[in-house]
Amino acid sequence: MPPSHDYYDELGVKKDASEDEIKKAYRALAFKYHPDKNPGDSEAEEKFKAATEAFEVLSDAEKRGRYDQFGAAGVGAGPQGFGPTDFDMNDALRTFMNAFGGDRAFDELFGGGRMRGARGGRPAPRKGADIRVRLKLTLEEIAEGVKKKIKVSRLVRCGECGGSGAKPGTSAKTCADCRGTGQIVSQQSMGIFGAFQSVAPCPKCAGSGEVIEERCAKCNGRGLTRGSETVEVNVPPGVTSGNYIPIEGGGNAGLRGGPNGHLIVVIDELPHKLFERHADDILLELPVSIDVATLGGQVEIPTLNGKARLKIPAGTPSGKILRMRGKGILRLRGRGAGDELVHVVVWVPRRPTSEEKDLLKKFGKLTSGKVPGPTKPS
Repeated sequence: MPPSHDYYDELGVKKDASEDEIKKAYRALAFKYHPDKNPGDSEAEEKFKAATEAFEVLSDAEKRGRYDQFGAAGVGAGPQGFGPTDFDMNDALRTFMNAFGGDRAFDELFGGGRMRGARGGRPAPRKGADIRVRLKLTLEEIAEGVKKKIKVSRLVRCGECGGSGAKPGTSAKTCADCRGTGQIVSQQSMGIFGAFQSVAPCPKCAGSGEVIEERCAKCNGRGLTRGSETVEVNVPPGVTSGNYIPIEGGGNAGLRGGPNGHLIVVIDELPHKLFERHADDILLELPVSIDVATLGGQVEIPTLNGKARLKIPAGTPSGKILRMRGKGILRLRGRGAGDELVHVVVWVPRRPTSEEKDLLKKFGKLTSGKVPGPTKPS
């Protein structure tokens, strides 16, 4: 964090804020920008780290006093101490765990779905990653809903070792370097400012807390193998591109017996060769001849589920929109359906025959003087 940055502004509190106000402000920011709630979002990670660094200083009475008197330099931030690159995500997560490491906090952060470690500090089983797939649907399928089967490739627990990663008949042993915690704690002296403590994943066990001496031959010690599954997706009517259907447990299997991630099915609506969608309504352009537009009649038009007869009233002008109620798309989580809107366009022959020309001339003489003059568009 740059030396000019204000820790109080970072948390959105006043300089005379109480300890409870500081912790409450940090809690809101930390839970909002926690990396597990914003996977892959580098901006959220930076905000999480910045808020955590501010909290680490302001929640400590001694550090806060030095900061109030000397600014960032008083707590070791800036050129003479640790800078923004030194306070990394491991430090931020450690501070967060120390402040809100209880079960209730994790239930709030992860909705009760994240498995926690044992009281002795052993790393928690890790939830598997979500899988996102796109499902292409026609307008006809969207109009009434559909059931689709999709094949999903995902990580599953190794059937040979049951997900442990160890050779059958053997078991993993507690890592001697980190004593099963999965973390290595180190301290660096900061002179008059005390000591700086950092926590990093154990390099020997890669943060698992266990060392596999004899690996499973099938999964090479990972505990996971690649598999595939056919999943049936029930798509309700009325969905649109960008809507998604979550399938709990349909994602990748988790490490060390952790729960599966989710399968996220994202809807892709395919363009239609005839209809244009407008929310739950569909729009169709219908060319009609001059005689039908003038005298009226009935025409057969396509709908999303077959053919239908449409009455063209006498004297229908070009551009008129006729409505066929209930012939559109069934409403998502609602009652009824949208309409089919028929945009009438009077068709004019580009190359009329001699007979058509003679008839049109006679028609023109009969309607001479009846055509209205220019008007302002409505």
